Amino acid sequence: MANCARVAGHCKRCDTELPFAFTMAFQPIVDVQEKRIVTHEALVRGPRGESALSILSRVDDRLLYRFDQACRVRAIELASDLGMSVNLSINFLPNAVYEPTACIRNTLDTANRLNWHVDRLNFEITETERIRDRGHLRHIVEAYREMGFHTSLDDFGSGHANLDLLVELTPDTLKLDLQLIRGIHRDSRRQALVRNTIALAGELGIGLIAEGIEVVEEARWLRDHGVTRQQGYFFARPALNALAECPAERFTLLAG
Repeated sequence: MANCARVAGHCKRCDTELPFAFTMAFQPIVDVQEKRIVTHEALVRGPRGESALSILSRVDDRLLYRFDQACRVRAIELASDLGMSVNLSINFLPNAVYEPTACIRNTLDTANRLNWHVDRLNFEITETERIRDRGHLRHIVEAYREMGFHTSLDDFGSGHANLDLLVELTPDTLKLDLQLIRGIHRDSRRQALVRNTIALAGELGIGLIAEGIEVVEEARWLRDHGVTRQQGYFFARPALNALAECPAERFTLLAG
């Protein structure tokens, strides 16, 4: 992305007001072996719970940088207000980051102001369009790691988040897309793909999270094959401006 226009070190793009309001819903990521929530993912929503798509469809190139910055700040502020005690995962748009060190400044200022340690922040790389410059994305991931952040590649195995990205990137975790997970307990093709991804991730030293878990059989198959960090409606739906809890009986069902 082209550098922001700057006047006396100030980024003009930061001053662009968003013509719409938004907030966050939080959905937990659990460790089924430890039987606890380890992370909450911040998900964009409208003020009254409108879908993420209804908000994202209003973000054009002129607003992209400002929206990305506002999402980071809003997520940390809400997490702090709600007393979140586990890690926070925030989606970001790689094409909105023109230079990692400059673009992270608002995030760092917010984290410092709220005493939120950087090692409790994870950034999920998400893209609805093909990444324009993979070298630039690699630079972002490496810079974030040096600053103490964690990174995840979201929706792995679907759309633009495919195997070839791992030639360029070394994220801390891969989030297995729900299209790979849906009905995996009864689908030998999905099982073969996920088993091979588990082996690949292990060889590369990358962790795995399975998303889109809807039934206990999916969760159980994944756990039995070593994917213990999971996310989905089976555990909890996103909670608007609140921290969703994972009922203890979900872990009891898994043990059955």
